[in-house]
Amino acid sequence: MRHFGHLTSDLRSELFHREPQEFTADSPAHTLAVALGATLYSPATRPRLADDIRKQAAQGVVSMVLCLEDSIDDRDVVAGEANLITQFADLAARPDPAGAIPLLFIRVRTPEQITDLVNRLGGTVELLSGFVLPKFTEETGVPFLEALSKAEAACGRRLFAMPVLESPQLLHLESRVETLQGISRTVDKYRDRVLAMRLGVTDFCASYGLRRAPAMTAYDVQIVASVIGDVVNTFGRADGSGFTVSGPVWEYFRHHERMFKPQLRRSPFTPEAEDLREALLARDMDGLLREIELDRANGLQGKTCIHPTHVPLVHALNVVTHEEFCDAGDILHEDRGGGGVLRSAYTNKMNEVKPHRAWAERTLRRAEVFGVAGEDVGFVELLAASLPSS
Repeated sequence: MRHFGHLTSDLRSELFHREPQEFTADSPAHTLAVALGATLYSPATRPRLADDIRKQAAQGVVSMVLCLEDSIDDRDVVAGEANLITQFADLAARPDPAGAIPLLFIRVRTPEQITDLVNRLGGTVELLSGFVLPKFTEETGVPFLEALSKAEAACGRRLFAMPVLESPQLLHLESRVETLQGISRTVDKYRDRVLAMRLGVTDFCASYGLRRAPAMTAYDVQIVASVIGDVVNTFGRADGSGFTVSGPVWEYFRHHERMFKPQLRRSPFTPEAEDLREALLARDMDGLLREIELDRANGLQGKTCIHPTHVPLVHALNVVTHEEFCDAGDILHEDRGGGGVLRSAYTNKMNEVKPHRAWAERTLRRAEVFGVAGEDVGFVELLAASLPSS
């Protein structure tokens, strides 16, 4: 599979200076952690889930979470488990072209579900990439990760964990540092199996009876922003001790009455693309676009998504611009290991070799899986090409 693989090769060659590279479920963990992109959540109870998975893959989704936790009623868990077994069998029974099935993860409620589901999946477990672990702390996380290790040994397949950081202990000031330290100890012990840390911002807001409006990003809710900052401080370090931390979910996908002006400027949109801008505004997507940019600025990679319309926006804004690529290449040039300051090839900024090195390395990892846009190609062109209606 590859990002933007649903586009024709001719269109990709027009859009990209360097096209996204192919990857598989067996690619190295550091590649998959970045390649997750927009991870689309779906309730495990959907009766045509196998068809839904194929449909979303054909429209550019490369990672999905099939949820047995908060997205379904407590009374539907047993039915959801049975449906997953049936739908995985359906996926395995119908051979598909390469890339037709995205990276699949199951969000469980209990550690026991991990070993039970792997056993019940049988040979179809080869379609599974891992599990999402809810409300993760040191106390709850150890049993989950121990169960994952047992399941992996039983099926002989590499299985990843994606812990969700959403517990009240993490939010509350008096317990936050201790909770973060405990989580850090836990995931460090299982470092090879932790693909990414996910943020449960909806649960953070719920602890205080809050819900951000479509005009507000997660970073505008100060109590949430403070937790994101502390999570990145603990797990997002560029010294080799860090993990990929994904961006929080965006809850909205239909129009709401506006109180504030749109946040999407006209200048990036050509007259031919004005209809695209209006469509984005009509679905309150300007707030999502701003939050994606703030995710990147705050060290987060990828995003949890609950609606397919969010996926193209996340992916378009994760493509490395030609300017970023040039800057990263200059900073990492083999003859400049001693440091110094360089003028950007675009002559609009300073590139300082030592301080910007980690940024440049991260940028080139993103370029590998999301590609490098053409010199005159921006997110508007990428988005217009990626939308299902285009």
